[in-house]
This record gives sequence, structure tokens and C-alpha cells, in this order.
Amino acid sequence: MTHPYAGTGDHTGSYYATSANPSPERPPVHGDITADICVVGAGYSGLSTALHLAEKGHSVVIVEGARVGWGASGRNGGQIVNGLNASLQTIERRYGRDTATFVAGIVQEGGEIIRDRVVKYDIQCDLKPNNVFVGLTDAHMRELEARQALWRSYGIDNQVMLDRNQLRNHVKSDLYAGGLLDRTGGHMHPLNLALGEAAAFESLGGVIHEMSPILSADTMAARPVVRTAQGSVTCKTLVLCGNAYLGHAVPDLEPRVMPVSTQVMATEPLDPDLAADLMPGDDCIEDIRYILDYYRLSADKRMLFGGGTVYGGSDPKDIKVKLKRNMDKVFPRLRDARIDYAWSGNFALSFSRVPQMGRLGSNTYYAHGYSGHGVTGSHLFGRILSEAINGDLSRFDVFAGLKWYPFPGGRALRVPYSVLGSWYYGVRDRLGL
Repeated sequence: MTHPYAGTGDHTGSYYATSANPSPERPPVHGDITADICVVGAGYSGLSTALHLAEKGHSVVIVEGARVGWGASGRNGGQIVNGLNASLQTIERRYGRDTATFVAGIVQEGGEIIRDRVVKYDIQCDLKPNNVFVGLTDAHMRELEARQALWRSYGIDNQVMLDRNQLRNHVKSDLYAGGLLDRTGGHMHPLNLALGEAAAFESLGGVIHEMSPILSADTMAARPVVRTAQGSVTCKTLVLCGNAYLGHAVPDLEPRVMPVSTQVMATEPLDPDLAADLMPGDDCIEDIRYILDYYRLSADKRMLFGGGTVYGGSDPKDIKVKLKRNMDKVFPRLRDARIDYAWSGNFALSFSRVPQMGRLGSNTYYAHGYSGHGVTGSHLFGRILSEAINGDLSRFDVFAGLKWYPFPGGRALRVPYSVLGSWYYGVRDRLGL
């Protein structure tokens, strides 16, 4: 079939796809289907929403444009990092103390959902604890200290400051001045998490249709309809979780977010002694620069190293070259390591860096725009969407009521505007400001 954005629809040639657990191919939508609830997208947002609803006894159908976890959910860095892209300080300044207090009360919930799902459904995804934010300069360390103090002011006190020597118990690199350890973070095989959640959903009677990109959606109807190349789904409630890959199918949502690509590569399996020496804590690491590096060890001791952004969602010419020079700065001893895999994928950026949630019409819900923090955010928002559909709008209404901001210049200028901003902050990173 001709696919509008995913080629054959098969998973990209990533390390995750190669090491994925077995998963069945689900049939596409054929003919006209009716459903109580239709969820568009079998990434984390859609799977989280659908699984929560299925656990509550609802009948749910998922319509996925490619394969389960094909997009960001199956390609990301695999890091469980608490918080939104926008800081609590930014949220308080923009939306007020009450909203910031509400957000602070739920920023760790996404990680809790993941850990609960893994245990409850015995999902084999190499789940490991701990993430560490690292700083390269004294200014970065002051920023991390301020972050710890801010989170403590909201009652979150599970982060530990690490000086240069203490950090070496987690990562052996001379590049860093110190770090901040979050023991409620962690990392896992992201595609296997998605596949496990899909299997859990199906075990409760849920139905998934793959290879069914939606061409249009009637979101304002009392009974919303989504149309694909080979059929349609008419439902009582529609949930749109296409995020960066929804494309032009829902014009009302398209200007709210911008696709941005980020890249990851995987080395050959490292000698176990070398891997343990470089990453003695076996944590996931990310630095706090605007254009950051993030990395961790896989279960088979590959270094999974990611970073970089391309606004508009295109792929760089040579991912390996782009990322290898950054990895060599962090770990000079990996300079000769073979790179076995390199891939790219899109996340949806919102201008405010705050995820968006709301309704189109009376019976169509949506969530998107996690801005690079989608692993935890999508699981949380899936639960909140399920609460709203089940009749409890209390948490949904808080996010639905937050003002969203369009990208300056609209679709025509949003990419050059963002590139200019990225260049400015990149200069600040290089100057250590």
C-alpha cells in the first residue's frame, strides 16, 4: 500500500526494532466499523488511554497508521525523566502558583504508571532505575541546585546533588562538573514497552488496527468518524493521539505543534568491563544544555547515545557523524567503537513547551505536544484522558484550560524562527552561559 508518511509502515532500522519482542501484525481497517471509543495512534498516548479505559471495562478500538510504536514511542532514548519540558518556575510564572502546584503533584505519576504496567502485565522491556541530569559548568551546577530547591518547595524531595567525584559513581567522564540524581527516574527498551502495553490492551478485549493512517476526521459530529484508505470508524467518543505524525488529517490541531526530529545511535556491544567502568551506576544520563546529549547502556551493553534537533522533522544527512563527535567528547575511550545503528524520529513541540489537552466538539478528545518529554507525559495524559471519558473531568479541565500559543509566523515561519532560537541557545551552550 502507499503510506503517506511511513513508507512501508514497518519499523525504522533501529536497534530497538532489531531487538524487539515478537509481536503480531494486526489487520488494517476494512469497511465501515462502529465502536464505542476509537483511539487514533498506537504510541504511548493512545496505548495508555486505551489500556486505562479497557481496565475500566470500556470497549475500545485503536487505529494506527503504521505499526504499534512506529513513531516516537518506539524510537526514543528510552529515558524515564520526570517533569514537563517547561519548568515548574515557568509554569508558575505563566499560569500561577495553583497550576504549578497541581503540575508538581503529578509530574512523577507517568513514571509510576510505567513501573506499575511493567509489573502488572509482566512486560519485558529491560526496565532499570535512576536518571541523572549532568552539568558541564559552574553555571549549570547552580541551575541544578536551583532545580532541586524548586522541586523541594513543591514537596518533591527525592533528588540528590552530586559533586564531580560523586558523579563518577554514575558516569566516568571528565566533561562534567557534577549532576543531580533522580531515583524515581529510569530507563527501558521503549519499543518493547509499547508492544507490551498493546498486548495488555488486547488481553482485555481491545482491538488494534495497524497500517490504517487516517485521511480525515469528522471531529465535530455527535458520533465522530475517522476515514482511512480502506474504510472508516464511527464511534461515540474519539481520542486523537497522533502527536507529531497526525499530519494534515485534523486541520484544527496542525498549527498547535511542530514536528522536530532527534537522533539516536547504538554502538556495538561493549566489553562488559569497559561498560561497567564508563557507566558504573547503569543509569540514564542527560545534560542540561539547550541542545543536549542523552545516553545510557542497553541490556546487551551497547552505548545508546542521542541528541540534536532538526526543526520541521527532517532527518540530518549523516546521523552517525553528527552524534559520534559528541559521544567522543563524553567518552574518548569509545572513539574506535563501531556504530551498528543510527536512526531519527519526530516528537511534537508546542511553543509553550507545555503539553496540550482538550476537546474538539463535544465527543473528540486530544493530547499532544510533549516537547521531548513524552515518555512519562504521554502515560500521564493517557490516564487523565481516560478519567475524562469515564466522567471525571477534574484533572482534564486544568490542562484543557491552559492557553496555548501559536508559533510566531505561523506554518511558513515557525521553522526558521525556531532555528534562530536554537542557534542563540546553542551559542550560549558553547560559551558556557
